[in-house]
Amino acid sequence: MLDIGYSLSPRFPDPPQTDYAAADVRTLRHDLFCGDVHLAGTEAELSTAWGWVPVLDFAWALSDIVEELDRDRRGSRAPGPYEAELDFTESADRMRFVRRFGTVEITADWAARTAPPLVVSHSVLRREARDFLHDLVADLTDMHEGLDHNPSVLGLLARRPRV
Repeated sequence: MLDIGYSLSPRFPDPPQTDYAAADVRTLRHDLFCGDVHLAGTEAELSTAWGWVPVLDFAWALSDIVEELDRDRRGSRAPGPYEAELDFTESADRMRFVRRFGTVEITADWAARTAPPLVVSHSVLRREARDFLHDLVADLTDMHEGLDHNPSVLGLLARRPRV
């Protein structure tokens, strides 16, 4: 089981003049939709509490990392380890992903060193990351007119369909 969620921060509202249909990738990934994210499994949870995490960028990067961890053609039979990192641009904190066979261990710099890692199967991580991406874009589209016509967002959703 894995739950990936987010909350948008009222402290960092998007500029009211933003044309979401024409926003470039950098703006979409780094300047808009700030808040916090969380990943929760049965044994552990990783959450930010900063209020400035660009949640679309997080979803985008997470879906890319899942694919990066699956670069061996043997899939879940590959012993690995395969490693990837997700860094947060406004701080030195990172999330680390280590895949061995079909299992991914997720840790975060800000979590206590004694905290257990979040452990999930790679197939569950892929499914949940893509669901999170699609659900997030649907939520953001409901709030921001034109986002559903942005070519970068449409291309991202086409490259990362729901599993």
